[in-house]
Amino acid sequence: MHETFQNLTRRHFFGKAALGIGTVAMSNLLARDRVGGLSGIPHFAPKAKRVIYLFQSGGPSQMELFDYKPELQKYANQNLPESIRNGQRLTGMSASQSSFPVVPSRFGFRQHGANGAWIGDLLPHTAKIVDDIAILRSVHTEAINHDPAVTFLLTGAQISGRPSLGSWLSYGLGAETEELPAFVVMISPGGGVGGQPLYDRLWGSGFLPSKYQGVKFRSAGDPVLYLSDPDGMTREDRRAYLDTLNELNQEQLQDFGDPEIATRIAQYEMAFRMQASVPDLTDLSKEPASTFALYGEDARKPGTFAANALLARRLAERGVRAIQLFHRDWDHHGGLQKNLPKRCLEVDQASAALVQDLKQRGMLDETLVVWGGEFGRTVYCQGRLTEDDYGRDHHPRCFSVWMAGGGIKGGVVWGETDDYGYNVVKDPVHVHDLQATLLHTLGVDHTRLTYKFQGRNFRLTDVHGNVVKALLR
Repeated sequence: MHETFQNLTRRHFFGKAALGIGTVAMSNLLARDRVGGLSGIPHFAPKAKRVIYLFQSGGPSQMELFDYKPELQKYANQNLPESIRNGQRLTGMSASQSSFPVVPSRFGFRQHGANGAWIGDLLPHTAKIVDDIAILRSVHTEAINHDPAVTFLLTGAQISGRPSLGSWLSYGLGAETEELPAFVVMISPGGGVGGQPLYDRLWGSGFLPSKYQGVKFRSAGDPVLYLSDPDGMTREDRRAYLDTLNELNQEQLQDFGDPEIATRIAQYEMAFRMQASVPDLTDLSKEPASTFALYGEDARKPGTFAANALLARRLAERGVRAIQLFHRDWDHHGGLQKNLPKRCLEVDQASAALVQDLKQRGMLDETLVVWGGEFGRTVYCQGRLTEDDYGRDHHPRCFSVWMAGGGIKGGVVWGETDDYGYNVVKDPVHVHDLQATLLHTLGVDHTRLTYKFQGRNFRLTDVHGNVVKALLR
């Protein structure tokens, strides 16, 4: 009796009323959401149909990869001037240092492409696609530590609880296929000690219905947990079981009007379809030798970044809307000279291969590819500076990201930092600007993709963000 009384809330009353006059309309709405997204979205003709985000977790050093600073040789081992640091707050790792010695990159840079863009020698394969990518050297964020910075970049807020980027896209644009989830996530560990932790909420749906959360594919066993049937259950048995279960869930939906019950029904059906689609997706045996020559032999090893990049292309071919790859262990407070080349070796060839592969298949124009981490690294050395070792602390004031395809101009270098690579001096790109631009390529006005929660209309970019129109074709 008490439970029944609790369920008779205002929301429940109107939910039951709506069900009473339009159960069929609700089922049609669910089908539309799953396939076509919200009515009226895209807001304008999109360039991209999907996004593949190659997220380098830990903060790759822009000083060694994309932001060439030859003038630093003059300041090597000198203390970073206070006029440059200008009172910036420091992390707990370097706040107690008595000095902040400037350390130029100990790796080379060369010019590449038609416009002579400077690319670090640690990324020889990325250098080959420089005419296809736009390098943003002036991205900046507000968070100085990993978890709030990653959360900010992927959800638009430093505090957890907001929907992730892929969930917003799934909610607004829906999926291109009913055979796979609209939003898929894959993680590769990096070859070091593992790096910063990654939490499921980073691809979660927050306050959106849970059907919009990302689905994590694993590298061992079933790609998705509990996808396989128990021993002895045939596909026909599974279908009969789901039909009966759906009848029970439909009764609950009629009684309570809870959208999460509808989500549960949709998830069971999706899992049933995935039992047929996922094995074909993850079977690389039909890929020609040329594919592995392009992506590298690591693409044959499940769980590597290269294997996940190849799977990202296969997911894109099959209509998955948002694909996010996380590669860990870019957090080089020390041992940068030894460990940064290893991380670059793990991702460089496959990242470039993905762009090349999409291009040769005629898919790059409709697929946005993004590469970058949550922040950059400091120009000064964290800890002890020696002849064969140095490290860099977190640096939110400027870092580098590249984008390709999906309506983005290739061969562009956008934004400038000062001679120390410490502050943005031209064409800044805030994290919310990056998010707004990404949504724009998919035909979404970031100010109009909203969801009302606790009396307020929320959006990915909060109340900020401007599209960087100079990057658009």
